[in-house]
Amino acid sequence: MRKKIVAGNWKMNKTLQEGVALATELKDILAAEKPNCEVIIGTPFIHLATVSELLKDSIIAVSAENCADKESGAYTGEVSAAMVKSTGAEYVILGHSERREYYNETPEILKEKVDLALANGLKVIFCIGESLEQREANQQEAVCKAELAGSVFHLTPEQWKNIVIAYEPIWAIGTGKTATAEQAEEIHAFIRKCVADVYGAQIADETSILYGGSCKASNAPELFGKPDIDGGLIGGASLKAPDFKGIIDAWK
Repeated sequence: MRKKIVAGNWKMNKTLQEGVALATELKDILAAEKPNCEVIIGTPFIHLATVSELLKDSIIAVSAENCADKESGAYTGEVSAAMVKSTGAEYVILGHSERREYYNETPEILKEKVDLALANGLKVIFCIGESLEQREANQQEAVCKAELAGSVFHLTPEQWKNIVIAYEPIWAIGTGKTATAEQAEEIHAFIRKCVADVYGAQIADETSILYGGSCKASNAPELFGKPDIDGGLIGGASLKAPDFKGIIDAWK
C-alpha cells in the first residue's frame, strides 16, 4: 500500500516564534485526534532545528523547502543537504515551480540537489507541473515527463523508494484556481505510467503522488478520492492549523 500524505509548504512565511507556535498547535491537535495519513510540514531553514526537536516524538515529520546543489564550501548563504539532515528533518522539497522560475533552477541543478539529498539520508518531495501557457497548448504531459527525466529518472529502484512526487499545475498555485479532480487524476495517472515505464508497475504502484495547487478542506475530499491522488502538498492552507487539519481530515 502506498502512503497517503498531507504535506505543508510554509514557503517564506512565519517568524521563528510564529512557526514554533504553529507547529505546537498542530502537534496538540493531531495528538488529540490521530490522522489517517502521514503529515509533513515544510518550514524555512531557520525553523528546522527548533521545530524538528519540538516534533521529535510526534507523528509529524519535518521537511526543508530546499537544499544546495553543492556538498559544502565557499557558498555564502547556502544550506547543504548534510546541514538539513543534521537538524532532524526527514524530507526536503525540491523542484518547486517558484524555485525553477525565480531562481533559475534547471533540471541539471535539481538532479544534483536530489542526489545530495538522498546521499545524506533525506527523502525528497519532488515537484513537477506545467504553466498556464503550456496547459493551453496541451503540453502538460510532455512537461511533466521531461521534468522527471531531467532530474529523477536516473535514480536506482532502491533510491526511488525515497522519492515522493508532487504534481503542481503552476496556473493553480496561489491563484485560487484548482485543476478539477478529473484533470488532476488524469495527469497523476499519466505520471504513474511514466514511473512504471522506467521502474515497472509494482514500484509505480508504491509511489506516492501528491496534488498541489489551491487544495483546501472544501475540495480535498474529491481530489483525494481519485485513485492516483495520494494526498496534497499544501501552500497557503498549511499556515493555519484548523485549515491544514481540515485537509488532513479528508482522509477520514
